Amino acid sequence: MDGTLVDSRDHHWRSWQEVLAAEGVAVSEAQFLATFGQRNDAILRGWLGADAAPERVRRVGEAKEAAYRRLVVERGLAPLSGVADWLRRLDEAGWRQAVASSAPRLNVEVVLRVLGLERRFQALVAAEDVKAGKPAPDVFLAAAARLGVEPGRCVVVEDAEAGIEAARRAGMSSVGLGVRWADLRVASLAELPVDAFEGLVRRG
Repeated sequence: MDGTLVDSRDHHWRSWQEVLAAEGVAVSEAQFLATFGQRNDAILRGWLGADAAPERVRRVGEAKEAAYRRLVVERGLAPLSGVADWLRRLDEAGWRQAVASSAPRLNVEVVLRVLGLERRFQALVAAEDVKAGKPAPDVFLAAAARLGVEPGRCVVVEDAEAGIEAARRAGMSSVGLGVRWADLRVASLAELPVDAFEGLVRRG
């Protein structure tokens, strides 16, 4: 979702700053960017220390996500270039689509609602639905199962190398937005050829 449907890094960065300041913890923007897309429990173990109590990790993570959702509603979001056109095109062509995200479910729901894209997706898999985050393939395999589609007939769109590796482990083709190792690499969805998804499924 983040980095593929929308660019909400600024919202995430501002919400982390707000919540961590209350905890007396300072994190640089470089540290934030190095962890972007990971699950909060993994991020906070690095920022709060390996000995941080699980209750503190949970509390800080929940506070950050509440702040993020507030910013999404207050400031709004816009889909990235090419996203709305491709979602419509795939939907009209009969493709089944899912959001498979490391974000909490409430975040995914509020982002899709603000973007007005809920009806384009037939399934949603979030952090609460899997035990292991990317590069483990769990989130993508769960999405395929909920769509009723074999992994080999799925195409993952990702903006992070961990996500591309997760797709590979799941046995799925991948479109990489500015990242290495994907089966097809572009700077934005607006650059994709019209037969991109069909071609990737045919090649397997």
